[in-house]
Amino acid sequence: MKQWFDDWFNSPEYLEVYKHRNEIDAEKHVNFILSKLNLEPNSNILDMACGAGRHSIIFAKKGFNVTGIDLSENLLSEAIKIALKEKLDIKFIKSDIRKFNSENKFNLILNLFTSFGYFNEDEDNFLVFTKAFELLKTSGFFVLDFFNKDYMLRNLIPLTEEFKNGKKIIQKRFVRKGRIEKTIQIIYNGLTKEYSESVKLYSVDQLKNKLLEIGFEIVNLFGDFDGSEFNKESSPRFIAFCRK
Repeated sequence: MKQWFDDWFNSPEYLEVYKHRNEIDAEKHVNFILSKLNLEPNSNILDMACGAGRHSIIFAKKGFNVTGIDLSENLLSEAIKIALKEKLDIKFIKSDIRKFNSENKFNLILNLFTSFGYFNEDEDNFLVFTKAFELLKTSGFFVLDFFNKDYMLRNLIPLTEEFKNGKKIIQKRFVRKGRIEKTIQIIYNGLTKEYSESVKLYSVDQLKNKLLEIGFEIVNLFGDFDGSEFNKESSPRFIAFCRK
């Protein structure tokens, strides 16, 4: 059965809409993560839902052995193109996170930029955590970057409109049946394309309890990539550093 992300992530418009999520942004995230971990050179890193490889490429430039997995052929082809241009040896693999297996275990596994909560069933969503635990080496780290539900609900922007490359982009956001939904309309040359996003709203306590239940130790919680301490009321992000 086709999911919303099959169409949206494979569309040529996706990278245009998220162009503001650039390399400078990714470099900040990577440097922050590395500042909190004592990773050995040549450590194995798995980037779950790597997209166009922004974070994978920066980790590889810093000398780590990187594997990136994603379901989108469109985004993976972009990632491979950049890696080849930069002469970086990164394994980019098309795979569903829930079904990915590897003989090699990892020192660090990443799930960044709200790449969680896409599926309809809780069991499927939390399989991402279970898979991370299985694929980590003992004492390895899992870093989860998700939105803070409480902050999100209080600060939801229902409508934004902008122009990029002559295209009008209209984004509408709303909450329905325990999910944050978004419709994206792209209007160009009199034609309208429409896509959607849908992410399950998990509370901080639900996320923490599930991570602990699976066997993780939550070592650090941050509310943004500036390193602010996590605050349920005021933090936009839920960034959890978890150790196996």
